[in-house]
Amino acid sequence: MGPLEGIRILEIAGIGPGPFAGMMLSDMGAEVLRIDRAGNVRGGDAAQPPIDPLARNRRSVGVDLKNPEGVETVLRLAEKADGLFEGFRPGVMERLGLGPDVCLERSPRLVYGRMTGWGQDGPLAHAAGHDINYISVAGALGPIGRRGEAPVPPLNLVGDFGGGGMFLAFGMVCALLEAQRSGRGQVVDAAMVDGAAALMAMVHGFRAMGVWSEERGTNLLDTGAHFYDVFETRDGEYVSIGSIEPQFYAELLRLTGLEGEDLPRQMDREKWSEAKARLQEVFRSKTRAEWCEIMEGSDVCFGPVLSLSEAYEHPHNVARGTFIEVAGHKQPGPAPRFSRTQPEVARPAAHPGQHTDEALAEWGIENDEIGRLRDAKAIA
Repeated sequence: MGPLEGIRILEIAGIGPGPFAGMMLSDMGAEVLRIDRAGNVRGGDAAQPPIDPLARNRRSVGVDLKNPEGVETVLRLAEKADGLFEGFRPGVMERLGLGPDVCLERSPRLVYGRMTGWGQDGPLAHAAGHDINYISVAGALGPIGRRGEAPVPPLNLVGDFGGGGMFLAFGMVCALLEAQRSGRGQVVDAAMVDGAAALMAMVHGFRAMGVWSEERGTNLLDTGAHFYDVFETRDGEYVSIGSIEPQFYAELLRLTGLEGEDLPRQMDREKWSEAKARLQEVFRSKTRAEWCEIMEGSDVCFGPVLSLSEAYEHPHNVARGTFIEVAGHKQPGPAPRFSRTQPEVARPAAHPGQHTDEALAEWGIENDEIGRLRDAKAIA
């Protein structure tokens, strides 16, 4: 059931990058138990699970984190967990009585993950923010866009997910591996500003080598080059071209019919805009389907620009099972793949508090104690 089978992790429910980390860890086989606020428990038909893929593969317990007995319940669960992660602003968990010092005192081997935008310290640590703000300060947003135009926010892929939840999951697994050797837990401080900066490592290297200009849209990978961009087709659709290497560029010229035409040298940056105008003209001469017929599977480095629904049906994605269906809805399947411990989606998303009694009992809290906690309004 995945390479992390046997690992137990508590997820203090949050939004965005936290649930994404929970999805990554649970997809890999970890038993991730989500702690939802009791006030969010509204009931729900188990036969009609929530759609959100980020909440899949784990059960939910409803706990009142402002009730001392609710806090004690989470601490008891932490004693049986290998890891715990949360996504509040710095200091919130401490005020709840669930900060890392308290949790590590109860379970010294616990890995305690903290997901924030700005990190646990620094001048902005307590400021509000969203993905767009974190990647701005990290220097990741500024380079994304076309020359002479404003930066283009890349959805919330770079901050929330790539620089946030993915780095939290990676950090958790690193610390869990270390704890198996040392028997000691530690705090993982995952900040989106740090993660987004790390994702830009190659660009920083290009800049240091003098081959990356800070003028947006003038470089090899930021739509400056005519051989690395998207092009509109005759039917108003788009295709993507990434013919960087000389042999791939030669194939691009051959399959577009431009081979032998008097074009600027590939790496003559001063003439990139001129060459791009010619390619734009050529790509508008055929439909996307026609260009797929000509180029897909070739060494041009080509791909049609697909909508979400089109991506579900692309033959390559279908053959690999890139997308799966859970509770009647399409969503990305677990990634990456493994040869022996193949991960899977074992359960759809849960309603908040859906598994309170079941999960608490399985984690060692007796039925009569569960009843007492409910009477005390510590659990939903």
